[in-house]
Amino acid sequence: MYDDHHFRDEDGNEYRYFTPSPKRSGGGRGGWFSYVLVAVISALVSSLVMAYIAPTYLYGKVIPMPEFPSNVQYQTVPQIVIPKDENPTVVTAVAQKASPAVVGIVTVEISTDFFFRPVEEQGVGSGFIVNSDGYILTNNHVANPKSRKITVYLADGRSMQAKALWSDPSLDMSILKINASNLPVVDMGNSDDIVVGETVVAIGNPLGLRFQRTVTSGIISALNRTLQTEEGDILEDLIQTDASINPGNSGGPLLNAEGKVIGINTAKVTTAEGLGFAIPINIAKPILKKIIETGKFVPAYMGVIAYDREIAGYYNDEVDLQEGVYIEDVDRDGPAARAEIGKGCIITEINGQKVRNMLRFKTILYSFEPGDTVKVKYITPDNREKVVDVTLSPYPSGMEQ
Repeated sequence: MYDDHHFRDEDGNEYRYFTPSPKRSGGGRGGWFSYVLVAVISALVSSLVMAYIAPTYLYGKVIPMPEFPSNVQYQTVPQIVIPKDENPTVVTAVAQKASPAVVGIVTVEISTDFFFRPVEEQGVGSGFIVNSDGYILTNNHVANPKSRKITVYLADGRSMQAKALWSDPSLDMSILKINASNLPVVDMGNSDDIVVGETVVAIGNPLGLRFQRTVTSGIISALNRTLQTEEGDILEDLIQTDASINPGNSGGPLLNAEGKVIGINTAKVTTAEGLGFAIPINIAKPILKKIIETGKFVPAYMGVIAYDREIAGYYNDEVDLQEGVYIEDVDRDGPAARAEIGKGCIITEINGQKVRNMLRFKTILYSFEPGDTVKVKYITPDNREKVVDVTLSPYPSGMEQ
């Protein structure tokens, strides 16, 4: 198998060494093939041995046992137990109070694939129960009347089909209804009384039902923020918070330290951390009241296009708006025009209620019915203050809210 070699150095010393014989050691094509074959077989044997040894002898002893996902179902709310010798934290108390009323929402939509064939797409979001007879508040982008199928997952483990009674993309709000009674409900707060710096808690289903009813906390970091959605709608007077809000949290409640809902979580800035936004809850109150009492919501129409100080710069840099809402344009056949309210006027009060921003303007307006007459205080372009009666009307046919 080896060739014997001899040589002498210059002093006459003899040396011998051996080298493998190419012909006998397989150094040719056949020899290399043998080496490769042996290596492959060794690797296979090692893999099979380790596949048996690792799970049998190592996992749970030397190597921690891997955790595999369990069946993803909407679990019932675990009872939060606070030790007797400890005082509950604000977040613990709020979570215990509000979690039973938070729901998961799964929708099915129909879209088309690359070949224009219809395909089903599933969406997941959050919501919360506002009335014990099954009325649920959520975002328009979570569920709306265009959704083919809406399933609501309750905290007690039940799932029910829901119907969208009303939605408004410009407010990013929807109201759903399920056939149930004696349900846990959230307490409503007053979003007009909130201040920057106060503690808030967000509850929802970030990234789907897998992380259902996740509780995060933070503070209100700013008020009256404006955000443009991917669909082009402008959401005004939002609450900004650093409580973690992720996809799936949308539609869930933002609560104050008393466990009362002050906002509806709606969006986050994906290019930054700690920038989440919620819709103030007060805008939903008059809408909810009418739908629960009458089964429908018909908004009152004044016939103006307006904006507040927060977004005045987006449209007109020359407007110095300190209070109220600025009238950018009017419907020439609408209630405001008939009362001689025109472009350039600033509405400051409706029926004695201060109009601080557009959200407050809509909240006040939505509390009235078409046909109601209200007193509107406004400032003219030449800085005169006037009060006129305006008879509200329904929205013109075909016009979106």
